[in-house]
Order: sequence, then C-alpha cells, then structure tokens
Amino acid sequence: MIDRYSIAASREQLEKRFGVDVPEYFKPRYNCGPTQLLPVITGSASTGVSTFYWGMHPAFAKQKNLSERIINQHAEQITEKPALKKNLMKHRCIIPADGFFGWKKVGKKTMVPHRFTLVDNNLFSMAGIWAEFENEKDEEIHTFSVITLSANEAVLPVQERMPVIFTTEQEKLWLDSKTPEHILMELLKTYPSELSSYTVSSGIADIKNDFASLLRPAPASDQHGNLTLFD
Repeated sequence: MIDRYSIAASREQLEKRFGVDVPEYFKPRYNCGPTQLLPVITGSASTGVSTFYWGMHPAFAKQKNLSERIINQHAEQITEKPALKKNLMKHRCIIPADGFFGWKKVGKKTMVPHRFTLVDNNLFSMAGIWAEFENEKDEEIHTFSVITLSANEAVLPVQERMPVIFTTEQEKLWLDSKTPEHILMELLKTYPSELSSYTVSSGIADIKNDFASLLRPAPASDQHGNLTLFD
C-alpha cells in the first residue's frame, strides 16, 4: 500500500515540469497522507492544478464520510470492476510527487519507513483516478486514488506494491480524453528504472507532521521511533 508521498517542490518548479498553472497558495508538502487536500492534474483541466482529497469512496456508496476511504487501486483490477473502468475512461489524473514512502516489515509489529525517489531526484507523476461525490451536506467532494502495481527490484525488498510512475510522454497519453482503453492499460506498467531509497524518520508515521527534515536520511527506526538493527 502507498499511504505517504512528498511533493517538496516550489510553485515555479511544478509549473515548469508539468506545464500547468499552480495556485499561489500552493506550498511544499513533505508528508502527504490520506484525507488531505492535495494537488492533482486532471484530464479535464490539464492546464492547471486542482486540489482533491486523497481517498476514493467505495463505488457503491453515494454518501460516505472521508474516513471511509480507498487510497490505492490495483491496476490489475481496474478492468474487472465496472465503476473503476468508468473512472479509467472518464476520470483520470496524475499526482505530482518527488518521492514516496514504503514500510519494511522487520518484525511482527515492527515496520521501518523508507523513502523512494528517482535517481536524479527530479519530479515525477503517479497515475491516478478521481471521483466526485456528495457529502451529507449535499456538497460536491472530489477525491483521488493512486494506482499501484507490483514493486520493481528497487522497491520489492521493502514492500510488494509501488505507484505507477509516468514519464512526460506517458502523462500526455494518460490525460488525453481520446486515448483508447487498450493504450491506457499498456501505460499501467511497473516502472522499470532503478530508484534511490533510504530510511527516514519514524515521524513520517504521524500524518500531522509536515516539515522538511522528514525527508532527510535517518537511522533505521520503527514506526514508534525505536532504533532497529534490521534494514
């Protein structure tokens, strides 16, 4: 499962990398987590950045509290479920990022956080789908979910899943409303290139923490802050 990522970039860096207008209120995020409002780029508004809640409601629920969320969607299951296939064809998005976090299980109740980035530390995007719902107050709520696949060789020692990572050309195809289904599914492939990784502070486990030092390399410690010899 992918439940944390970072987008520690400036507004200008985002505009340059993705060719979009970024709201002035945007600020770097070091510990993006479920239920938070986060920047996405959709096919229907591909020249600008929108902010959606991370966590898609179950398709069968017309009204659900944001705590009842689905933060990841398995690429292998998208064509098997009508609601997901519908979102694939109509509600695609990309999620800007500069890294994502994984949890390595080293004991029955012990997990050590790792951060993964591109080797060159450049910005990238993760594949996503979005949805629109009405809450209890009949307000429109927009949510997104990150699409995941089996981990590549760089991620597998830590966990079994990773996000679908796109190149610039793949992003264009993903956001293009005219791209046929079979091409879209071909884009959902495990990122073949190597990634850099290192252990980070256990502070990443607390969704309330959001500061730059969380991205610095730190000695391997579990989610409770206890140092561990396992890595």
